[in-house]
Amino acid sequence: MSTNTTTTTTTLTPGSWAIEPSHSEIGFTVRHLGLSKVRGRFNSFSGTVDIADQLSDSNIEVLIDLSSVDTNNDQRDGHLRSTDFFDIESHPQMAFTSTGIDASGSEGTIRGTLTINGVSRTVDLDTEFHGVADDAYGTKRAGFSATGTISRKDFGVDFNVPLDAGGVLIGDKVTIELEIQIVPA
Repeated sequence: MSTNTTTTTTTLTPGSWAIEPSHSEIGFTVRHLGLSKVRGRFNSFSGTVDIADQLSDSNIEVLIDLSSVDTNNDQRDGHLRSTDFFDIESHPQMAFTSTGIDASGSEGTIRGTLTINGVSRTVDLDTEFHGVADDAYGTKRAGFSATGTISRKDFGVDFNVPLDAGGVLIGDKVTIELEIQIVPA
């Protein structure tokens, strides 16, 4: 009887890597009625991670298909695709391009430009690197998690409904949550 073992290292080899969508998730949360968080994700995205000899010189580019938004509610997803939110007819994609990476050990910050609805803003993502491993087929993989917070109003996504008891239907603060696995391109 043989057992497959996986060795994890903390070294990310310089070169071009691609986001592996079937083992990655791009998600978000936002408050509803000020009471609970609604979670969503995007089911279609692609991206490249070009690792330089000096990590700070590396580059990340991600494109997200906004029509793939999924909050587990078809009516809400349709509303998010409308001109009230993402306006996918005019702006079908969200884009992120890194402008700097600062890391120490397994933790760091990725700074970049996020573009939604044609509006670009600087975003910082707190990142945790989980290492590099070979899968059962010999493919090298690397993984990391990242989180950040944006104001949706900063991107022109300001639809809301005032509530009779005060407050609004949808919170402004959106938390971005990433679980990313990359493979050599």
